[in-house]
Amino acid sequence: MAALVVEAAGPGITLQDGGRHGYLRYGITAAGPMDPLIYATANRAAGNPVDAAAIEISTGGLAVTAADGALGLALVVPGFRVTLDGAALPDAVALTLEPGQRLVVRAGDAGAWGYLAVSGRLDVAPVLGSVATHTRSGLGGLDGRALAAGDRLPIREARPGDGSPQRLVTPWLDRDPREIRVVLGLQDDYFAADQIEAFLAGPWTVSPRGDRMACFLDGTPLTHAKGHDIVSDGVAMGAIQVPGNGLPIILMADRQSTGGYPKIATVIGPDLGRLAQIRGGARLSFRRVSVAEAVAARRAERDVLAEPVRREPVVRTDFASDFLLGLNLVGGVTDGRP
Repeated sequence: MAALVVEAAGPGITLQDGGRHGYLRYGITAAGPMDPLIYATANRAAGNPVDAAAIEISTGGLAVTAADGALGLALVVPGFRVTLDGAALPDAVALTLEPGQRLVVRAGDAGAWGYLAVSGRLDVAPVLGSVATHTRSGLGGLDGRALAAGDRLPIREARPGDGSPQRLVTPWLDRDPREIRVVLGLQDDYFAADQIEAFLAGPWTVSPRGDRMACFLDGTPLTHAKGHDIVSDGVAMGAIQVPGNGLPIILMADRQSTGGYPKIATVIGPDLGRLAQIRGGARLSFRRVSVAEAVAARRAERDVLAEPVRREPVVRTDFASDFLLGLNLVGGVTDGRP
C-alpha cells in the first residue's frame, strides 16, 4: 500500500478531518481544522470529500516523501514557502509525489495554517467517528499526538496526480484579515453600549500566546456592567469571552465544551479561518453583522466549493545556475539583417 512518510515535522502538525461532532455534552470537543475554508479547498482539489482527513500544517513546517507508489497531493498553504526537490512551487498546488521526491513546506511571510490532502483515504482508525487530533485529551490522529519524523501514513485507494505540478486558482482565499465579522451575543447585555462600541472599534492586537484552543487579544480592557462570571454554558468555535481582566479571548478549534465568562460576540463561520491565519503582533477590528448576513456569507462559501478547483500550469522562474549555463542563450542573436 502506498504511504506518505513524514521526514520532518515542526510543532503543531496534526491530522484533522471535519471534526468529532455530537459529544460536547460529554465534554469532548470537536477539534477539526483551524481554517475550515482552506482545509475544504485542499480536499476539493484532491478529489476527496470536503471533510476527509488531511494534514494540518503550522508554521513549524513539514517535509514528506512517498513510499511504495506515487501519490496525488493538493497542498494549500497561503503565505508559506513550498519546494519539491529544492524547486519552488506555488503555495496552492496540485502535484504527484513520486517515491524518492521530497516535498518541503516552511513558514513564509504570512499565514499560520495550511493543509495537505492526499488523493485517496488516509488509513487511520477513527476515534468516536473521527480522526481529528485533539492533543490535550489524546484523542484521534496517531495515538492522539502531533505528527513526528518517521511517521508513516498508509493511503488506501491512492490516486496519482495529473503529472506536472499545477497551480490551484483560489481567489476566494484572498481574504482581508484586518476586519473580522461577528454576531453580538450571547451575553452582550453584560456590557454597556460604549463598551460594545469599543470592542468593535478596537484595534486589538493578536497575542503570540494563542494556540489551537484560543486566540488572545491585547488592547484597552473592556469593563463589565454585570460582572464577569456567568453560569457555565456551551461555547462554539468563534465565541468571544471577556474574562475579569477585560481582554477578549476567542475560542478556536480545540476549545473547551463550556465556559463561565460572558460572551460579547461570536465570530461568524466564514471568518474563522481568516482569524486563524493572523499571526501574533498583528492588529484587527470587528464588524457587527446580522444573523441573515452571516448565513448568506456561509452559503456563498458553500457555493464556491461546489465547483472543481481550477488549475493552471506552473511557470518555472527559479532555474539553477548549472541548468542556465548549459543552455545556448545567445544562439538566436543576429545583426538585424534577414
